[in-house]
Amino acid sequence: MFKKSLLTLAVTGLVSFSTFANAANTLTLEVYNPGEKSVFPVSSEIVSGPHEVALIDAQFQRNDAQELVKKIKATGKKLTTVYISHSDPDFYFGLDVIKAAFPEANIIASPETIKAINATQAGKLAYWGPILKENAPTTVIVPQPLQGSSFSIDGQQVEVKGLNGPTPDRTFVWIPSLKAVMGGVPVAGDNIHPWIADNQTVESRAHWQQTLESIKALKPQVVVPGHFLPGAAQTLESVTFTHNYLTTLESELPKTKNSAELIAAMQQHYPKLQDGSSLELSAKVLKGEMKWPQ
Repeated sequence: MFKKSLLTLAVTGLVSFSTFANAANTLTLEVYNPGEKSVFPVSSEIVSGPHEVALIDAQFQRNDAQELVKKIKATGKKLTTVYISHSDPDFYFGLDVIKAAFPEANIIASPETIKAINATQAGKLAYWGPILKENAPTTVIVPQPLQGSSFSIDGQQVEVKGLNGPTPDRTFVWIPSLKAVMGGVPVAGDNIHPWIADNQTVESRAHWQQTLESIKALKPQVVVPGHFLPGAAQTLESVTFTHNYLTTLESELPKTKNSAELIAAMQQHYPKLQDGSSLELSAKVLKGEMKWPQ
C-alpha cells in the first residue's frame, strides 16, 4: 500500500483521468486517480458498455468516492458490478458511498480478499478514522465472494487473474477486448517508490514477481498501476519498472546493514522517484527496525 507522509498532505493536486477504447469493441475504460490531493494516489477504473458499467476499486476517501459516483452517473448507464482487487483500505473504504448511490450494484471480491478485509478492517478503521475524519467511511462494506473467475459487462468478459496463484488476495483484472490490465496493488507507477512493507519475506516478493510475469504474458496494450502520480506510464513500462525495482531491492537487502544504508542504496539507483516515505518505512520494516502492520 502506498504510504504518504501524513504531515505533508497536499490540499490541492491533480486528478488523473485517462480513457481507453478500442474501435473493435463496445467497452471503454476510464481511470480515476486523485493524485497528490488525497492521502493515497490509488486508481479506480470505470468500465462502460452500451448499457452497463462496472467499477474496479472504490477509493479510500469519501470525497474521492463521491467523485466516482458523479462520473458513473454521468454515463447514464447502470452500475452492475463493483470489484475490489485488494484488502488494503484504500481499495474499499469508499464502498459505503458507492453502495448508498447504487444499492443494486453487486459488490464482489475474491474469497481471500474478503478474508483479509474481515481480519483487518476493524484495526484499519480505528487507525485511519481519526486521520480521515469526515472522509472516513460511516460503515465498512465487505464485498460478497466472486463466483467463478470473471464477470461481464453487457455480455463482454472481464477476467479476474491470480485467483489460483500464490497470492489470491492480490488479484488483477484483465479485459481481453481492450487488451487492458488493471494492475491493482502488484503494479506501481514508474514515478513512485513501490510499497514493500507488506512483503517482508523473500518468498512473498518472489510471488509478487510471478504475478508481474503473468501480466507480461498477457501482452496488454494498457496497464493501469494500482498507485501512481501524474505522468506515470499506463503500459507494460510500469510492470517492468516494478519488476526491476524488486530485483534491485533483493540485491541490496543483504548488502546493507540497516534501513539508512538500504534507503541510500535505493535512492542511488532511483534518484528521481517520488514518495520517499514509502521507501523509508519499507526499509525500516525489512531491516527489522519497525513492526508492520502496527
